[in-house]
Amino acid sequence: MFSELNALALARAQFGFTVALHIVFPAFSIGLASYLAVLEALWLWTGRSVFMDLFRYWLKIFAIAFGMGVVSGLVMSYQFGTNWSVYADKTGPVLGPLMAYEVMSAFFLEAGFLGIMLFGMNKVGPGLHFLASLMVAAGTVFSAFWILAVNSWMQTPTGYGVNPQGQFTPLDWGAVIFNPSFPYRLVHMVLAAYLTTALVVGAVGAYHLLASRRAHSGASEGARVMFSMAMWMAALVAPIQILAGDEHGLNTLRYQPMKIAAMEGDYQTQKGGAALILFGLPDQANATVHAKIEIPHLSSLILTHSWDGEVKGLDAIPRADWPNVPILFFSFRIMVGLGVLMAALGMTSLVARWRGGLYAWPWLHRFALAMGPAGFVALLCGWITTEVGRQPYTVYGLLRTDNSASPLAAPAVAASLLAFVVVYFAVFTAGVFYILRLMAHPPAPGEPGIEEGAPMRAAGITPAHALNPERTLNPAE
Repeated sequence: MFSELNALALARAQFGFTVALHIVFPAFSIGLASYLAVLEALWLWTGRSVFMDLFRYWLKIFAIAFGMGVVSGLVMSYQFGTNWSVYADKTGPVLGPLMAYEVMSAFFLEAGFLGIMLFGMNKVGPGLHFLASLMVAAGTVFSAFWILAVNSWMQTPTGYGVNPQGQFTPLDWGAVIFNPSFPYRLVHMVLAAYLTTALVVGAVGAYHLLASRRAHSGASEGARVMFSMAMWMAALVAPIQILAGDEHGLNTLRYQPMKIAAMEGDYQTQKGGAALILFGLPDQANATVHAKIEIPHLSSLILTHSWDGEVKGLDAIPRADWPNVPILFFSFRIMVGLGVLMAALGMTSLVARWRGGLYAWPWLHRFALAMGPAGFVALLCGWITTEVGRQPYTVYGLLRTDNSASPLAAPAVAASLLAFVVVYFAVFTAGVFYILRLMAHPPAPGEPGIEEGAPMRAAGITPAHALNPERTLNPAE
């Protein structure tokens, strides 16, 4: 027989499982929607067909990823009512409207223009189609805005009151939405989405560059362009993301210091200069880190900007309020390590570009190919760090996780968890396999799109002419 504790653990495992599989698709959709808008803008501006070939190539992948993100996200809302009814009741007056705003503003914007973006290339003018692409890209960012407002309020709740029924109620919507951690979390997440997409695009481009090298044939223009664009994004965004992550960490130190203590493996408060533990084996039971490799004073320097600044440890709070240190310790280091590798890839691509080897250095292409999944792994590790670090609370410092769950028997939760695992793996394995098959084919000149009918060029419409009607067209366009 399962105990009530196991019912809680199963409910947490179910939500963690569904969120982990869901989050990668919206993040990919955010980055890919913006990339598609950039490709269409470049096509309209320059008239180069390679940009439209890449647009059509990635639009098919975007459609599948977007659909999988929507389907996987629907399930989580039902879990609030089934597994987490107490949480839903307590936080509903604050979080319910925020989630409704996400649907009314972001999802309606995406859904309203998605059909034009996917199927309207030959049915509307290029200007309106480009507007649809921009609206879909904006919708994905708006969606991130509202979802992160919800998540950030759970981390750093402000602007609320508590009514006689024990529910959190909004007193200041501005303070609720723009809570202390929200700006840092939003920037960090959107940059992560762009960087994740850039790594995927770069990996696909590198794969086709390597394939053409093995076949002793010239790489397609599409493969070269996508690889070049992805490397520019990695070179520019990865260093910015590291700086944004540092600012986010300082914000977390101010409002959630025990999360930082767990991430750093600091079981005891360190005065006179805290060492930065690069690696070790956290021992939660004995409140120590074994076999640690550390740099003296560096943690104080990073977190307090002082050589001998005090860094509080987990001994500053009751042991019952400690998060799971080993999970946080390793997830944080994996995320940071991958971030450093992303920056290294971007910097290496700049050197290759400067020396004329961007398309000729196979080891750079292998590096980019290996880094293809790195954004998703870093994204998941960042999410784990954020959410596990909030434990043992669903609303930090106010509502404990064990007081948020529904009064369900463990077998019922176990049965639904098993059903989710089977269905998710069946559906998403098929979807990912199909996406990989699409990526395995290089973008070709005249790349077919999702829409039916002849291309716009066959109708005599050229992108450059659409934006500049007075321009004299080159017959080659």
